[in-house]
Amino acid sequence: MRAVTVTPGTKDSLRLVDDAPEPLEEEGPVLVEALAVGVCATDREIIAAEYGEAPPGDEMLILGHESLGRVLEDPTGTFQAGDLVAGIVRHPDPVPCPNCAVGEWDMCRNGLYTECGIKARHGFARERWRVEPDFAVPLDPALSEVGVLLEPTSIVAKAWEHIAAVGARAHWEPQSVLVTGAGPIGLLAALLATQRGLTVHILDRATDGPKPALAARLGATYHTGQVKDLDFEPDVVVECTGAPPVVVQVIDKVGRDGVVCLTGVSAIGGQVAIDAGALARAVVLENNVVFGSVNANHRHWQAAADALCDADRGWLGDLITRRVPVDGYAEAYAPRDGDIKVVLGF
Repeated sequence: MRAVTVTPGTKDSLRLVDDAPEPLEEEGPVLVEALAVGVCATDREIIAAEYGEAPPGDEMLILGHESLGRVLEDPTGTFQAGDLVAGIVRHPDPVPCPNCAVGEWDMCRNGLYTECGIKARHGFARERWRVEPDFAVPLDPALSEVGVLLEPTSIVAKAWEHIAAVGARAHWEPQSVLVTGAGPIGLLAALLATQRGLTVHILDRATDGPKPALAARLGATYHTGQVKDLDFEPDVVVECTGAPPVVVQVIDKVGRDGVVCLTGVSAIGGQVAIDAGALARAVVLENNVVFGSVNANHRHWQAAADALCDADRGWLGDLITRRVPVDGYAEAYAPRDGDIKVVLGF
């Protein structure tokens, strides 16, 4: 069986193996044939040996946390052969902590969770994989070309759920949202914002290529330049770049009673000269909230599946700017200018 693997902790150990073992039954009773795996910055960071952890007793880690496949067999009867599914990435810790015990594994308290293709659990970049029925999310057959976007959509589905929960602390009728970064997470965050009826603004560095057109097709206003130079104060900001200067500027830019959700992961060591006192004063006096959001639990995956069903298929398809067959795996994991979402095809 072919699989894309790395040796965690060893830089540039990415390779395609032809003799990977068949998935163990202990991984789950549902056997799935892989169709596609999405590539993201997390994969590249694992390849660069910045993090990543093999399953206990293994030296290699099978990559891939953005999945799409068809069920081959399910002895539990939950799925039928041919059903389109994606596998949930994070699994609860074995203790479990109070949150994992009630299905909120995205909010794990002790950090002992596992993640497919990332932390102590093999991923989906292999010809066949297994999963527990509760960790497989069914997809409408119409999403066979774009269902691999489910995992990143689940991230922003959680973000929007938490934004709404924060906003509900008082009477709140948000009208506008600023999304910083027009990568897959940013554009999908903007999609969900339009589905909520908000006026959407997207800010990114790209001045040409597909991003401005994708924003326009959503009905969003596309901006370049600095956050601080925008001539409006959004009610909500979804920050998807992780760039320290952008993070600081969006906290300063959000309007009164505003909510800033940070989804971009910042590199350690980035320093920005700021007046921390003035920034903190503004947050306090304007009743603003800044919070971080990562990963997703089952209800967020289901909400993401619903959002993809409601979206324009052509728009979703155009988010995928490169489709690379598995034999060209090295090309898939090497970023190119103009990439939005790259997909490895099985």
